Amino acid sequence: MIPFGDIKREVTELESELNDAIEEVLSSGWFVLGRKLEEFEAAFSAYLGGVHAVGVGSGTEAIHLALMASGVENGDYVITVPNTAVPTISAISVAGAQPLLVDIDERSFTMDPSMLREFVSKEKPKLGDKLKAIVPVHLYGQSADMDLILEVAKEFDLTVIEDACQAHGAEYKGKKVGTLGRFAAFSFYPSKNLGCYGDGGMVVAQNPEDAENLKMLRNYGQKRRYYHDIKGVNSRLDEMQAAILLVKLKYLDDWNRRRSEISQLYDRMITNPAVTKPVVMDYGVHVHHLYAIRHPDRDALIEHLAKNGVGSLIHYPVPIHMQAAYKDLGVPQGTYPVAEAAASEILSLPMFPQLTNEEIEIVCTHINSFQG
Repeated sequence: MIPFGDIKREVTELESELNDAIEEVLSSGWFVLGRKLEEFEAAFSAYLGGVHAVGVGSGTEAIHLALMASGVENGDYVITVPNTAVPTISAISVAGAQPLLVDIDERSFTMDPSMLREFVSKEKPKLGDKLKAIVPVHLYGQSADMDLILEVAKEFDLTVIEDACQAHGAEYKGKKVGTLGRFAAFSFYPSKNLGCYGDGGMVVAQNPEDAENLKMLRNYGQKRRYYHDIKGVNSRLDEMQAAILLVKLKYLDDWNRRRSEISQLYDRMITNPAVTKPVVMDYGVHVHHLYAIRHPDRDALIEHLAKNGVGSLIHYPVPIHMQAAYKDLGVPQGTYPVAEAAASEILSLPMFPQLTNEEIEIVCTHINSFQG
């Protein structure tokens, strides 16, 4: 069996360091908002080049808190894409806002900037100040085309919150993603390029005032215990996860390089003419969180791979506007043709740094033998 992912291999590789980090937290007797979180926030900030990092409970909460810090309230509107994971939309809904969707670029699978401009030009006069923010998603480890998105945001006075939950270490024109918008959100879900062993997330802010506001928002709106200056929530990255992430952060670039090697091997070894391979855009550095191919008979290919012991997943099979939970958006099928077409064909292949070349060759052999 070749798994889609295997975190146990990573744990085995880092076992001694992880045990030491966990023991240090246990010995300290301090588990929430302590020294390890401060150390990790500082280290992650330095990794991104000096922006302000605030550890929170999950990637979803990172987006939610960034929306709160942006002033998004009940009845406001936030623009994102239809092919994202539902957590992106959940964060918008929890903030009280209505998600609005813009279709994606067929090559990058990220927000189409030209369609964004067209959409905002049409909707801003009607929605006015209720249209508050744009959440571009850096999907599968690849940055959205941010220059044009930021240009639209500036022109129409919209806040940009980067959903970088799949893009730890990715770059856009020489800058790390997470440093381009006013805010950015990272997830540390275990399967991410940088993942903890539970839930965890990080909000990144460009200026210190926003960061201080986020620190209050994540902790019931208080700077000092029991003195609440604003209304907040409970969303804190705990000490154990921060300690684990501190261990793993120093391996992130090496692991991303290995993901790139795996992607290049797939590119070279998959020869099935019915398969469309992912495109790496020339404006940035792709960190290959996922390697998502397209095939017109995707479901049969999944069965073929499974019969031959190869794991695979679909990211994501149902666009947001076609999810039962979001039928209230009132958006009919066919509205976002690029995202809808992709959802019917995409398939993510095994991708994790400890995947061996021999396993990659086996995966490719079974893809190439598929005659569907």
